[in-house]
Amino acid sequence: MLKIIKATLVAALVATTLTGCIVEPVHPRRPPPPVEVVPVMPAPGYHWVPGHYRWGPGRWVWEPGHWRTY
Repeated sequence: MLKIIKATLVAALVATTLTGCIVEPVHPRRPPPPVEVVPVMPAPGYHWVPGHYRWGPGRWVWEPGHWRTY
């Protein structure tokens, strides 16, 4: 009887710990960034924010750089 209780507790513990596992999808490697030509500053006080990749619908999507005021 004690063996059955121990086996049940171990099974419950294993099941409980496995429910907390999160499997992340494996993304392909990020491609190298393209050469970005920085346009002329539109006005004084603007700062250039460089472009970057973000994970889009099943692939890497390039977000181009832009000028921003702070």
